[in-house]
Amino acid sequence: REDLASLHEQHPGIQPVLAIVQVGLNVMQICLPSEFTEDEVGELLRLNGDPGVHGVFLHLPPSSLSSRVLNSIQPEKDVDGRSDVNVGRLVCGGLTAGFTPPAASAVVEFLARHDTCLEGKTVLMIGWEGPLGVALQCLMQKNGMLVLNSQWSSANLQNQVQRLLPPCGPLCLSPFRWEVSADIYVVSNQNVVRSSSLWVRQQQYLPWKLRTLKLQPLSPVPSDIEISRSQTPKAIDQLAQEIGLLPEELEAYGRTKAKVRLSLLDRLKEQPDGKYVLVAGITPTPLGEGKSTVTIGLVQALSAHLKLNSVACLRQPSQGPTFGVKGGAAGGGYAQVIPMEEFNLHLTGDIHAITAANNLVAAAIDARILHESTQSDKALYNRLVPSVNGMRRFSPIQLARLHRLGISKSDPGALTPEEAKTFVRLDLDPEKVTWQRVIDTNDRFLRKITVGQANTEKGHSRQTQFDIAVASEIMAILALSDGLADMKQRLGRMVVGSSRSGQPVTADDLGVTGALAVLMKDAIKPTLMQTLEGTPVFVHAGPFANIAHGNSSVLADKLALKLVGEDGYVVTEAGFGADIGMEKFFNIKCRASGLKPNVVVLVATVRALKMHGGGPNVSAGAPLPKEYIMENLKLVADGCSNLKKQIQIAHLFGVPVVVALNVFQTDTQAEIDLVCRIAEKTGATAAVPCHHWSRGGRGSVDLAHAVKEAARQKNNFQFLYDLQMPIHEKIRTIAQKVYGAEDIDLSPEAQAKIEYYTQQGYNTLPICMAKTHLSLSHMPEKKGVPTGFVLPIRDVRASIGAGFIYPLVGSMSTMPGLPTRPCFYDIDLDPVTEEITGLF
Repeated sequence: REDLASLHEQHPGIQPVLAIVQVGLNVMQICLPSEFTEDEVGELLRLNGDPGVHGVFLHLPPSSLSSRVLNSIQPEKDVDGRSDVNVGRLVCGGLTAGFTPPAASAVVEFLARHDTCLEGKTVLMIGWEGPLGVALQCLMQKNGMLVLNSQWSSANLQNQVQRLLPPCGPLCLSPFRWEVSADIYVVSNQNVVRSSSLWVRQQQYLPWKLRTLKLQPLSPVPSDIEISRSQTPKAIDQLAQEIGLLPEELEAYGRTKAKVRLSLLDRLKEQPDGKYVLVAGITPTPLGEGKSTVTIGLVQALSAHLKLNSVACLRQPSQGPTFGVKGGAAGGGYAQVIPMEEFNLHLTGDIHAITAANNLVAAAIDARILHESTQSDKALYNRLVPSVNGMRRFSPIQLARLHRLGISKSDPGALTPEEAKTFVRLDLDPEKVTWQRVIDTNDRFLRKITVGQANTEKGHSRQTQFDIAVASEIMAILALSDGLADMKQRLGRMVVGSSRSGQPVTADDLGVTGALAVLMKDAIKPTLMQTLEGTPVFVHAGPFANIAHGNSSVLADKLALKLVGEDGYVVTEAGFGADIGMEKFFNIKCRASGLKPNVVVLVATVRALKMHGGGPNVSAGAPLPKEYIMENLKLVADGCSNLKKQIQIAHLFGVPVVVALNVFQTDTQAEIDLVCRIAEKTGATAAVPCHHWSRGGRGSVDLAHAVKEAARQKNNFQFLYDLQMPIHEKIRTIAQKVYGAEDIDLSPEAQAKIEYYTQQGYNTLPICMAKTHLSLSHMPEKKGVPTGFVLPIRDVRASIGAGFIYPLVGSMSTMPGLPTRPCFYDIDLDPVTEEITGLF
């Protein structure tokens, strides 16, 4: 009673609950049949995952208490104390970590009341078997008693009893003497209270006990896949335990990756967030400049070398670039996510889920157009609301559509013919369908296709296209959702086209929202992996930054910010240059999440700066021109104009900037020093050369110190524009302040779309510019800091579910193509060892 009162005083909202499993009697939740078998252990396993149950007591016949049944209960809820783990803890002396069987404790307490000195007494235990017998014998021995055992059927039982009769004064214990039953009840309840207290402590923030992995960098640096294979990753459940995750918050996918359940956010909702760091970059070359590598090297430095909690939040790579031009996105050199093969190929299937969900919508659109064009109102209504076993009813999503239409009826037989027509006719205009099919492969021949050419489609063909899977609005929704309910609402709001009368048609109207949520229910959970040095990484979502908002998920960032603790760091990455990924991070992602960044890390390379200074073009697979291999301070100095502009863009949002110069082997010290001087003179808090590619986290320790110092600075974060501004003014603000354009030029089609979206009430959404990543302007060939240009807006579209308007700048392709020599030429599999080669 005292323990219970203390628990209530400290945690008034906690009410310990004991679930008792009994044969033939329905107590609380579970009543098992008298013929209970081991196959019904599933009922017990269900209690393990019920956070409202703090203890489970098995009141079953001895014949039913097999090892499998006893060990099916989590040790933390086994208040009966008879699982192997709890008995083992008792035998090994770990009484504080587990539970002692109440019957055993009650017997010892009962004896102590009748004899104040138990030490030296001899005890004959008759018929005590199994875990309970082991526990009782152990407790008595810990009290200094000599314990003898005998079975009821033992031939020498009578001799043993007679030998121990007075004057020895024996204590003879039989498990069928239930004078101690009241004591058993008391001890059981004490165990439940104790279990509740342990549960409360478990739900609080758990300090990290991270065990990092050692690196032994080689020179010359081996290939990425060789480095990845040279390190043995920790088991993912071990990493999860080290960073304070509970076993029930983890869903393992093999040994080295796992989904993290969103219940973590509820458990740590009172925990202060850590520091929030964004990694962006200057305008890149087609080869990329190493933002992912910098992100990973930085968290390796923070956690493994400065001993500060940190988590990297990365996007999942698309199969398109992996097999196309760029290769994987697991980092590089000694700053990688491992295993890099699993990171780059399939992972936990999120992109596959997005592809399935996206194409389900596409199939529903064309099927609905066909059925509406070939059936009468009555036939449509009878098929959409069929009679099943003589009963007709609306599904919940159909009732929601009726409500949106202003029809308050719920009886299918009560609708008037006009109401039924309004209900069944979406009247989608085939020419105004905006939803495309997707596939996660670079396939240029799917950029324009014709569907519906089979005879069965009765001449209902139309032109459409495929996009790359990561360009799907569903990917953007996954990245911006803050939970399953929010994701489902966003999926339902997705506009797939317009009716002939100009009204938007949504996924809710198609009746497909619930099915989409089912396909996406696992994809919404971030995936936990690790770096080469054993530090945690969340991998989640993967939208491209030139055609979407280009950031990893809000949920991954929020989970990580709680996990690292108030003094920890979350390092998240935005796609491409700061003019695209970072701008969208601030204006779209930060609006959706409510999070405010502390620092921007701006990645630059001497190679990219030389290109912006007038150096020749570079392309994947081709040797680098000599300008990029030999020292050329003039090209570097001229190219720093782009670096200066990107620093200024970050300052528009009031966030301090640290420049991370990703050092290549061909860079000279003079070039490195020149870039750092110019960056600091422009207003960067610090500019730091980084050697993580060749040294791992140790090569980014200076960057980690600079980030730590910048995070202490005052933050004046602000958005670039007010959402109440007209759509065209928000576009103009981005074009002029971020890209440096003189003005914008709206095509007639773009102007008409803006007027339409304004009429529909979508004008208060943020802007997601679809623009080339290879230049600050809309012209990929214009390097450095282009000026004097007018930004052409050829079209304006809306992702209502994701929650943004996206103008198309110039000619933007949403389906990349394969080059003459794609990466897949180098990718192979050893059929004997199953080892993959050629990934990078």
